[in-house]
Amino acid sequence: MTNIIFSRKEFEKHIKITPEIQERITLFGTPLENVSQENVEIEVLSNRPDLISLEGFMRSFKKFLGKEPGLKKYDIKKPEKNYRVYVDKLVKEIRPYVSCAIIKNISLNEEKLKDIINLQEKLALTLGRNRKKIAIGIYPLDKITFPLYYTSKEPKDIKYTPLGADRELTADEILMLHPTGRKYEHLLKNQRRYPIFIDSDKKIISMPPIINSELTGRVDTKTKDLFIECTGTDKNVIEKTLIIIATSLAELEGNIYQVEIIDKEKYNTPILTNQKIKISLQNVNKLLGLNLTENQISQLLAKMGHNYKNGVAEIAPWRIDILHEVDLIEDIAIAYGYNNFSPEIPNISTSGQESKESIIKRKISEILIGLELLEISTYHLIKPEEVENYNTKDALELLDSKSEYKYLRPNLLIPILRISSENKDAEYPQKLFEIGRVFNKNVQKENGIEENDNLILSISPANATEIKKHLDYLFKMLDLEYSIKEITKPHLIDGRTCAILLNNRPIGYFGEVHPNTLRKQGIQMPIALAEISLEEVYKLIN
Repeated sequence: MTNIIFSRKEFEKHIKITPEIQERITLFGTPLENVSQENVEIEVLSNRPDLISLEGFMRSFKKFLGKEPGLKKYDIKKPEKNYRVYVDKLVKEIRPYVSCAIIKNISLNEEKLKDIINLQEKLALTLGRNRKKIAIGIYPLDKITFPLYYTSKEPKDIKYTPLGADRELTADEILMLHPTGRKYEHLLKNQRRYPIFIDSDKKIISMPPIINSELTGRVDTKTKDLFIECTGTDKNVIEKTLIIIATSLAELEGNIYQVEIIDKEKYNTPILTNQKIKISLQNVNKLLGLNLTENQISQLLAKMGHNYKNGVAEIAPWRIDILHEVDLIEDIAIAYGYNNFSPEIPNISTSGQESKESIIKRKISEILIGLELLEISTYHLIKPEEVENYNTKDALELLDSKSEYKYLRPNLLIPILRISSENKDAEYPQKLFEIGRVFNKNVQKENGIEENDNLILSISPANATEIKKHLDYLFKMLDLEYSIKEITKPHLIDGRTCAILLNNRPIGYFGEVHPNTLRKQGIQMPIALAEISLEEVYKLIN
């Protein structure tokens, strides 16, 4: 969630604030936080970045009020003149993807300019993971000479005047001396080359994801035409972010022009392709407890900015929160009005108790916390590069992942070493554990996936003897006897790694992480860890 502050004066150019409108803002799913003489503050959920700007909010809110219902479409013009961006292969290992747009004939004042800057910053913070996944640059079009070149250079060869500075600085000086450079310096850490945009006059216009040039990147109220670029590591998110920005700016009476991207292939951006999702009348009424007709569903979806015909909804490309039929049903509920639903107490009686597995996991957590280990909880998903780095080729890949995390984790080793890497500059010793689900292929299962609970312990700095002491105490407190057998295991040191056996059946391993693995993660301290499948433990504990 993020709080957005709009100018009340600009807000009321669209809709007058009344007690009824204040109530409708909250019923729209954007709780009204505060209304003053100067500002209107609302809360926007993280799944609706299209509402961050005043123009984007008004585009949707007016439809909710019954004005201009249905799907809005924009006239996208083909690239003009030399509106091209050449992508150099040298940038592929740093921030490989780029999407661009040009917006012409917009009208700006101080409040609208603030709104654009806020949209840029909020999108980079949320969708962009604070510029790690995507960064956004906005420039006056008349200060740039096309075509542009997205490439990379060594830091010593990069020199320009960054936004807000009064003299030229080298790339490293920007990262050390400029406030924005210091804030985002970590995003280029350990890179031999830095990404840059250069125009046809050989001017550096930006060093993404850090900062624009003062000479070509300062937008003011006199600016009429804008060039927008989004760069980063996730092509899907970059394209959607550009769509949100371009269509929001088009609400300022602007015209959207595509830019030709010349990479391995040629393509134009942005591309506004509407999504189509089937929606069942039966499912709508079953989930909402209503008795709506096809015509009513069509009208309610139109209030949320969608078109509907013959059981199919057409969704705007900036509505990136709509992934499934159930998301459309939620929109129908919002348009119908949560205040119009009659709450009912279910006519059922249930009783329950804590499962045996939950009791055992809670007991294990209490034991390890008593040993001064810190419990962590990591994502069930891992990144493609982690699958490659740890050679887990059998990891299960999601068909349609919407983020950089695209695989189900087959073990807890990968995420706990990621946590250790991200905290390598924190205080030591670091004593961590996690109890979580892991996922592996099993053709005998109905869905082909076997899910198990695993436990992992990680101590740094430590050796195999230290981690075994913790295992000894854990199994003693669980009233279980275990044995060990020396084994070899990828990413652990030979001769310092053992299998953990219960009733002579292997249930896990412990050992010391190999220096090569630590080095790849940028970890300088030795780590000893143990990972155990809890399925056998569940069977043996009464």
